[in-house]
Amino acid sequence: MSTQSTENSANSTQNSQNNPSSPYYIHPSDNPGMKLISIQFNGSCYGDWKRSMLISLSAKNKIGFVNGTIPKPSSTDSLFNAWERCNNMLISWLLGALDQNIARSVLYFGTASEIWNNLEERYGQSSGTQLFSLKQSLNDLKQGQDSISAFYTKLKMLWDQLDSIDPIPICECTNCTCLITRKLLKSQQDRRLIEFMMSLMKDMKLSEEVS
Repeated sequence: MSTQSTENSANSTQNSQNNPSSPYYIHPSDNPGMKLISIQFNGSCYGDWKRSMLISLSAKNKIGFVNGTIPKPSSTDSLFNAWERCNNMLISWLLGALDQNIARSVLYFGTASEIWNNLEERYGQSSGTQLFSLKQSLNDLKQGQDSISAFYTKLKMLWDQLDSIDPIPICECTNCTCLITRKLLKSQQDRRLIEFMMSLMKDMKLSEEVS
């Protein structure tokens, strides 16, 4: 490689690391011990954890390192060291956002994307057990001393988790006119409104019986 080419490559690498819009840029305040989100993932509510992490990683312009769209360059590539630095930073952030036991299970993966994919395979797939647990939580949820607004918020959190593992089918037909997704969504919203009202009525009846 000529001297000019080497200088151009070095300048390109330097620009990537110093340009705030580049995924290779690391802000001076970023460090391996930084907590991207306040709650560590302990095996439950994976959808909520994943959503929170994606928002934080997007704000850091680092999603490409976990979804694989910024693959590891060859060792001779001028961006290799910059990629390694970012990857190791991402690994530290991911480990810091995991419960100790789960973190230990992914500690020896070499890339952030491998950790991310492993977690997705283990916790991201819907299962009968997860669906049953959420349905049971919905069935057992009671208003108690909560206001109607607070009670609805708790219900919606469970519904959102349910949607993350059992989403409504989306029609992918070209120039679709059946509006099936919109109809399914409307049906789901009507059903959940009825569930909400019935839960309130059930709590009112229980209160009357106790009094």
